Amino acid sequence: MISPFGRRLLRGVTSILLAGTAQLAVAQTPLINPAQWTNELRAFARQDSLTPPPAHPILFYGSSSIRKWETLGQDFPGRPVLNRGFGGSRFPDALYYFDKLVVAYQPRQVLLYEGDNDIGSGATPQEVFQSFLAFEQLMQQKLPKVPLVFLAIKPSPSRWALYPQMQEANRLIREYIAAHPKRLRYLDTATPLLGPNGRPRPPFYESDSLHLTPAGYAVWKQVVGKGLKK
Repeated sequence: MISPFGRRLLRGVTSILLAGTAQLAVAQTPLINPAQWTNELRAFARQDSLTPPPAHPILFYGSSSIRKWETLGQDFPGRPVLNRGFGGSRFPDALYYFDKLVVAYQPRQVLLYEGDNDIGSGATPQEVFQSFLAFEQLMQQKLPKVPLVFLAIKPSPSRWALYPQMQEANRLIREYIAAHPKRLRYLDTATPLLGPNGRPRPPFYESDSLHLTPAGYAVWKQVVGKGLKK
């Protein structure tokens, strides 16, 4: 059940989608700035004009961990995958662009990766959970027959101090999804990135100690491939 915070979040997003002028604040996190994504949205529009997206795609949506997954088509051959991740995004951004980057493509399935930057910007696990509930409610309202898959917030060396909070957000979301298995699925894209010592394995991360290397995405490929809709 969505808390008062979640209802306020969803109302705020709805007003933005309708009016296009308000800004959404999520607790301590920075206000969203739609103008910062102008170039990325133009790039998406250009891609769509040059190469029409597949009909009813499997839509990958979220922050830079999605945007930088440049081998989706190779990793999942024969699947109508479409990457609409935009780097640095947080849940409020994903909610703000829900109509433009999710509904517009009429996907058959949505795979979502958000929460990493939210916690990195000061959001609490409970606030990330409420943001997830707001996203899931939009799915029910606008894409009621489309399944939603949540990719667990990953550990990373540069944000290791925040990983307990990420684990708590993952737990809250995972338990909610377990109670609603017909329309939701949780994929553990976090634990497989840890080594025997319980810490992130360096070969899976770029020099910034945050984003995944091809080896890291190979791990995700194995996990995510089990959850894709045919």
